[in-house]
Amino acid sequence: MTNHQIRLAARPSGIPKPSDWALTEEPVPEPAPGELVVANEYLSIDPIMRRWAAADGPVGIGDVMEASVVGRVSASGHPGFAVGEHVYGGFGVQEFARSDGTGVTKLDPLLAPLTAYLAALGIPGLTAYFGLDVGRPQEGDTVVVSGAAGGVGSISGQLAKLRGFRVIGIAGGQEKCRWLVDELGFDAAIDYKAEDVGGRLDELAPAGVDVFVDNVGGAVLDAVLLHLARGARVVISGGLSQYNADRPSGPSNYLQLLWQRASMTGFLTPDYEDRYPEARAELAALLRDGRLISREQRVEGGVRAFPELLPMVFSGASTGKLILAL
Repeated sequence: MTNHQIRLAARPSGIPKPSDWALTEEPVPEPAPGELVVANEYLSIDPIMRRWAAADGPVGIGDVMEASVVGRVSASGHPGFAVGEHVYGGFGVQEFARSDGTGVTKLDPLLAPLTAYLAALGIPGLTAYFGLDVGRPQEGDTVVVSGAAGGVGSISGQLAKLRGFRVIGIAGGQEKCRWLVDELGFDAAIDYKAEDVGGRLDELAPAGVDVFVDNVGGAVLDAVLLHLARGARVVISGGLSQYNADRPSGPSNYLQLLWQRASMTGFLTPDYEDRYPEARAELAALLRDGRLISREQRVEGGVRAFPELLPMVFSGASTGKLILAL
C-alpha cells in the first residue's frame, strides 16, 4: 500500500500557490512497539497553515505539511490505542501517519459526527468558547465578531447570542451576512466588502463596542478600535489578514485603548487544554439540541486537492469550517 503526502516545496509569498507544494509517496508505515498508525479520514484546512509554512514556522522545506486530522487506528503496537478506534491529532497532510501517541486524542463517534471534532468540537469551536472567556462580556454588552462567517467566528457569535448578548458580525459578502442574521441569529451583520465598517458601527452600536472578538486584524481591527466603549475588551483570536503578509502590520489606532481605558488580549487555545472536556460537553449538547449550528464545507479529492483548497480560506470562497475528506 502507498501513502501519498503533501510536502512543502517552497516558502509561499503571499497566498500559497500549487507550486509551493509537492506530492510524494512512500510505503505505508508499520508501527514499532509503542507506536500506532492512523488512516487519516478528514483533514482541517486552516488559515494558520500559512504561518506554519513561513520561514519562521515549524514546517521545513521537504517536510510533510502539518494539519489537524481525524482518522482511524489501522495498526497498533501501542497499549493505549486499539485498531478501529477513532483519534484526533496533528497527523499532517498525508493518507497514513505513524505516531507514538503524543498529542493523540481518542474520539467518541457517538457524541458527535467525526467531522465535528475539526469544527464545533475541534479547535475552531474551542477557540470560540474560550475567546468569550477572555472577553468577559457582561449583561447588556454589545459583542462584535470579525471573520464571523468562518469556523471560529460563526461559533463565537452564536455562543455570545445564546448567553444573552447583542451580537454584530463582520463578514465578506451579502450571502454570508444574510446567513449570519437569518440562520445563526446574529442581531446584525456588516459586509466589509461593500459597506463602511466604521459608518455601520456608528449606526448599529452607537454606545460603542464592549467586546470585540477579532479573527482578522488589519483594517477591520483599526475600524473597530475607533468605536470602542469605555472599558472595552478586544480579544485577538486570529489574524487572517496578516498571515499572507511578508511584513505584518499592527493597528494604527491602538491609542484608542488608552483613551477608552480598554484592553487588548491575545490567547492560544491550548492554554485551556485542561478545560477541553468541559467545553466539548457544552458544545456537543448545544449541537444535539439544535441551538448551535456548525456549517462544514467538506471537499472530496484526497491529499491531491490540498494545494487548491488552502487559498480558499483567504479568498472568502469558503463558509464555516473547510474540511478535506481523504
